[in-house]
Amino acid sequence: METAWMEGYLLAKKGAVMDYKAEWEATRFMVGGKLFAMVGGDKAGKPLITLKCAPALGQLLRWRYPGIVPGYYMNKAHWNSVYLDSETPEDVVRQLMDESYGLIFGALSKKLQREIEEA
Repeated sequence: METAWMEGYLLAKKGAVMDYKAEWEATRFMVGGKLFAMVGGDKAGKPLITLKCAPALGQLLRWRYPGIVPGYYMNKAHWNSVYLDSETPEDVVRQLMDESYGLIFGALSKKLQREIEEA
């Protein structure tokens, strides 16, 4: 899977910020101070992106695509990791990115959501 588009796609979301967490060796994408995407690697250094999604959708996607696994280093019910060298279609990864951002943004306070929308 081509991955050059990912950073720009994630940062184009309202209020999205990126940082690097050295202890995790991972790039994090956050909105309102809450994580919605993380790009890093597994124990073997294999690159992956971790995203939040509804548990039922996560189970369905893991069943359908071998490159999607329970969230690496995260809650296995609510987070999924996509191996970046897998055959997972790019549109599925975009859908997961949108879903993750939406879940995290929707959990922010209404006041913070308004501030982000108006910025």
